[in-house]
Amino acid sequence: MTWLTQITMGSLFDGIGGFPLAAVRNGITPVWASEIEVFPIEVTKLRFPGMIHVGDITKLRGAELPPVDIICGGSPCQDLSVAGARAGLAGARSGLFMEQMRIVREMRLAEKARGRESVNIRPRWMCWENVPGAFSSGKPKYEDFRIVLEEIVRICFPNELIPGPYPYGWPDVGDLTAGDMFSIAWRCLDAQLCGVAQRRKRIFLLADFAGPLAPQLLFDVFDETENSGKEVS
Repeated sequence: MTWLTQITMGSLFDGIGGFPLAAVRNGITPVWASEIEVFPIEVTKLRFPGMIHVGDITKLRGAELPPVDIICGGSPCQDLSVAGARAGLAGARSGLFMEQMRIVREMRLAEKARGRESVNIRPRWMCWENVPGAFSSGKPKYEDFRIVLEEIVRICFPNELIPGPYPYGWPDVGDLTAGDMFSIAWRCLDAQLCGVAQRRKRIFLLADFAGPLAPQLLFDVFDETENSGKEVS
């Protein structure tokens, strides 16, 4: 898909640059990254010398960051994991997801103020990664993932309400669409099925704020890439 070469990306909660690595392998340019730990920053400075380090997410303003086509981030998982205290999005660490949403919202509002419209408003895309425990955490149970979906949908539909999945829980794979105007898709993937010698399941969620492509990219294109053993190009 040649249009991928035109995409730019910003990485939140960057760690040692997992999202930037995936980006450059698929023709996407990582423009900036937010991280506060010294060692991971030194790693990514070495591996991605052209990427700007913008610092603590809580001190960033989306309107002041270089606009990018996609914002990626795996907000801290400790409060969502089944191995933790299960404080959920109310916890100090996993609650940083709301900072991610704030930055997306601020950047898009600034883009609209500059006169950009529709598919040209950046970021058009958002990718969120987290532990499967996010499906069940919250009070009441399952509430946190409902909030995640609702916050993302409200980027485009500010008053929208997303119902919970009661009584069955959230499925490992799902999507929500609004015609050709908006789409969101998620799936739980296991690292052992992607060429990594360990079992590590993670939720990957993709939002398209201006079109219907999230399910196609997360389901069809990803599966075609995995089956071919080649990168998308």
